[in-house]
Amino acid sequence: MATNLESMRPQSWQGIDDIVIVGGGLAGLFCALKLAPRPVTVLAAAPIGQGASSAWAQGGIAAAMSPGDSFDKHLADTVSAGAGLVEEKMARLMISEGPDRVHDLLGYGVPFDRDLEGHLLLSREAAHSERRIVRVAGDRAGGAIMEALISAVRRTPSIRVMEGYVVEELIAEGRFVSGVIARPDAGQSKTRVAFPARAVVLCSGGVGHLYSVTTNPAEARGTGVGMAAKAGAMIADPEFVQFHPTAIDIGQDPAPLATEALRGDGAVLVNAAGHRFMNDLHADAELAPRDIVARGVFAEVAAGRGAFLDCTKAIGKEFSKRFPTVFASCIAAGIDPVSQPIPVVPAVHYHMGGVLVDADGRTSLDGLWAAGEVTSSGVHGANRLASNSLLEAVVFAGRIADSIKGMLPESALYEWGTSAGENDDLVTVEDSPELKDLRGLMSRHAGVIRDEAGLKVLIRELVALERKRPRVRFSNITATAKLIAVGAYLRTESRGAHMRADHPNPQEALRHRTYLTLKDADRIAAELAG
Repeated sequence: MATNLESMRPQSWQGIDDIVIVGGGLAGLFCALKLAPRPVTVLAAAPIGQGASSAWAQGGIAAAMSPGDSFDKHLADTVSAGAGLVEEKMARLMISEGPDRVHDLLGYGVPFDRDLEGHLLLSREAAHSERRIVRVAGDRAGGAIMEALISAVRRTPSIRVMEGYVVEELIAEGRFVSGVIARPDAGQSKTRVAFPARAVVLCSGGVGHLYSVTTNPAEARGTGVGMAAKAGAMIADPEFVQFHPTAIDIGQDPAPLATEALRGDGAVLVNAAGHRFMNDLHADAELAPRDIVARGVFAEVAAGRGAFLDCTKAIGKEFSKRFPTVFASCIAAGIDPVSQPIPVVPAVHYHMGGVLVDADGRTSLDGLWAAGEVTSSGVHGANRLASNSLLEAVVFAGRIADSIKGMLPESALYEWGTSAGENDDLVTVEDSPELKDLRGLMSRHAGVIRDEAGLKVLIRELVALERKRPRVRFSNITATAKLIAVGAYLRTESRGAHMRADHPNPQEALRHRTYLTLKDADRIAAELAG
């Protein structure tokens, strides 16, 4: 798919690659900008700004920037939310670089909210002890950040954006990644194209679309984790899937989100009888960590009492001005949030697990870096603190750019666009029957609450689905689902976002991260499948 960047890039490097970035979300575009003026190719499945969870983020970026805040306070909140599994050195590094990355974004034109004196307006979200969320127009942070970065990318001639290229495989020789294979025309072409490169940066997003109810776009199918795992990369903490407590329950796929900032500004959760049930479950009520609130909402819905976010008193007539995105979603569904509570349900929102990376975004495979939700850097532990995700994306994307510049100081350009053969495994707009089955299985057996019996069923069914449809792209999806399921099966405790009904308490002996290769997961799955 041609882009208007083709006419802007230097003629001296038409048809060549040095660095390939997979994904056109926040991490991918920020990394590309930080690498400029070095030639970079960004491969995006959809037009940049579309199909990326970054653009849908409503809350903002968490950064300790107020006079009463500190890096230590932000770290303490992050560690507390992470339920004992946060890598503190990594989290401190991320937090300490946060204010500089916010200023980078300001430099790229992001219109963060300011007060009358020009200072950044900071809000508070659940499990934060201070007001440290930098927002845009209340609930438009993700979209506004992406708009600014897309504009900056389009002004940067060293960045070539190839839109409509669905990456399906990493080209790997032993432990070395030397490029990717992609399908053009938004995945509709039978022809597959190889993009050789000295450095591949994986910024392909999350796993939400592996579940029936999610706030993520359809492109978030876990394919990046699957591709990396199939190439031999180490995967960390796959079992930790975060459910947002307050997706708007109107039957849409994906489900619209009622941002956590609403609760930060005083909205409360009630059931159909009007009872404020979170008071019964945690001292911080609606501002408890997300896993606790999600389970509270889930319990009310499962019991038939329903769950509703009541904004009528705290937000009231200011709703359309302060939270325009949420307001529009409600009105479109026939709900007036000024006078009516909003029906809510937990929905898959973020994956704390993913491709294991170090402080410079390097994976366990040479030549492969990764940033954003596809990774597990250890900064989130078992449960991500609100608005730390966009922070993680920009901090580690910037560090990857520095790492590549240091390790590969001079560009070495390659011919690109060589054929990688043909097949009929085209991308479809609608979910395939097999993917619909997989999404239902994941929601039933690896959802908010899990148990051994259900996870065994899930793993066996995933093996059967994989055998039924042995295609490259679907095998990326099933690989990721299998890693999540096996990780959840092995963790016989409840911790953070991972809740086992048959093991309801945390176990000190299991207070460590999970490390799995696909070979590990396949071996365990084979044993369970019989």
